[in-house]
Formats: sequence, C-alpha cells, structure tokens
Amino acid sequence: MVSPADILNSGILIVDDLEANVQLLEQMLRVAGYTRITSTRDPRAVCDLHRANHYDLILLDLRMPGMDGFQVMEGLKEIETDGYLPVLAVTAEPAHKLRALQSGAKDFISKPFDLAEVLIRVHNLLEVRLLHEAARNYGKMLEELALNDPLTGLANRRLLADRMSMALVHARRNRSAMAVVFLDLDGFKQINDTLGHGTGDILLKMVAERLLATVREEDTVARLGGDEFILALWHVSGIDYASLAASRAIEALSQPYDIDGNVVRITTSAGVSIYPDHGEDAETLLKSADLALYEAKHAGKNTWKIAK
Repeated sequence: MVSPADILNSGILIVDDLEANVQLLEQMLRVAGYTRITSTRDPRAVCDLHRANHYDLILLDLRMPGMDGFQVMEGLKEIETDGYLPVLAVTAEPAHKLRALQSGAKDFISKPFDLAEVLIRVHNLLEVRLLHEAARNYGKMLEELALNDPLTGLANRRLLADRMSMALVHARRNRSAMAVVFLDLDGFKQINDTLGHGTGDILLKMVAERLLATVREEDTVARLGGDEFILALWHVSGIDYASLAASRAIEALSQPYDIDGNVVRITTSAGVSIYPDHGEDAETLLKSADLALYEAKHAGKNTWKIAK
C-alpha cells in the first residue's frame, strides 16, 4: 500500500513559462506538505530533467512559447517506455483538455487555479503513479524469482533449461561442443548439522560467487537445489576446456571460508559430460554428468570424472 508519507515525498516537477504560476503552484504544494518540488520555465529542459530525476508527477503547462506542452509530452513518451506518462496538464483553454488526455496526460487542472482542485488531483495522480510503480516492481521481482535461485541469485532449473537449449542450438549449428559440469559439495550436511542452517546458507552464497568467478561471461552457473550446482559451458574445445573448468571450480571451492569468525573448509566432487559425445539433449547430458559425479564421489571425493 502507498502511505501518505510516500505521497508527500514524491518527486514533482512544475513546468510553466510564467514565474507567477510556478510560485503559486509551488506554494500550494509546500503548504500541503509536499517536500520534493522542482520547477523550470524552460520546456526544452523537461525531458533531460525527467531522464535524470524520474519525477513521479509533472505539472505541465500546455501553452508555452517555443515548445508547447504537447511537444514536451511526445518527448517524455520516449523516456517512459512502459507507457505511463506522469503528466498533469495545466491549461486555461477548455478545448485543450481533451487533446491533453489523448496525448497521454493522466489528468488536467484549470487556470485560474482552485486550491482544492489542485491538491485533490495531485494527490490522486501521485497515488496512482506510486501504485503503478509498486506493481511494476512486484512483477519484476516475481519474474526474477521465476528464473533465479532466491538464495544465491544463480540461474534456477527453468533458466538453466533455457540457457542449455540455446547452447545446444548454437553447438548444432556450428558443429561445436558444449559441456556440463555437475558439482556437489562434499559433507555439506555435516556443516548444516554442526554450525547451523544460517552458516550453511552463507556458505552456499559464497560458493555461488566463487563459481561465477571461474567461468566466462557467456557460461551459465545454476543451483539445482541443496548443495548441487551446474556449470553449462558454451562453445568449448572439448574435454580439455571442460576438465579445466571442473578443476578450477574444485580448486576455488576448496579454499577456506571465513563465516562469522568460523573457518569453514569443504571439498567438491564433479561430473563432466560433453555434447555430443555423452548426449544430444539437455536431459541426457545432465544425467550423464550426474552419473560421472557419482563416480567421483565413489573414487574418494574432491575430484572430477568424465562421463562414459
């Protein structure tokens, strides 16, 4: 929900070529409790100001010399790419009201100003604007949660599947190879049991950071859940690069971790599969790498094995 304090702390820009109108509107708003008010008498400056400050509301005079409010709104549309134009049109001409709404303004106020009308329309538009922003941010958060692991921020299963699909298309088209490295932390359950799940969560986040540092920008690091991680490596030269990536990951993760004054050490086992040698689709490659991981665990852990 939008609070009264949020509304009063919104960013407002007043645009009018007449100083008297600017002063009057600013005085009305400040007396009502609004704190973040900016003004300009130059309509040409509006777009740059909005691009830099992202105002929650622009009180825009429609009739100004050199560049009118309708032209300003056309420029603002290029900035507000989501289609929401936070403009309250200001006009003394009744005929301009409908045109202003058709041009994207959300509402209008008439000259000469009526104090009660100005304050009600400003309040209502700011409330709508802030609700719109909250809804958009919530939508972004849901989208991120749908594609990323909420603990580490790494790709989740869904995003991994999309990235592997693209990598496989690229590999088939270019007759090249791609690789999957399946990693599992050795003894992670013991850390949770002895130091607590809070420490375990911090360790997983640190593991994620180290894994990201071992791969190229185009590669994907994913967390499947628990202490299982995947490296999906684009356009590799074959077993040489894949084995090097697995070795680098194991070495990076074996370095000690300082967590709340505790020095934590952990090792990692890994299984590696290569397209097309060990599978021609994502599911088969993951299964092949998982079987190779099992072999690495069986061989004494803290090592990697190639799929057969």
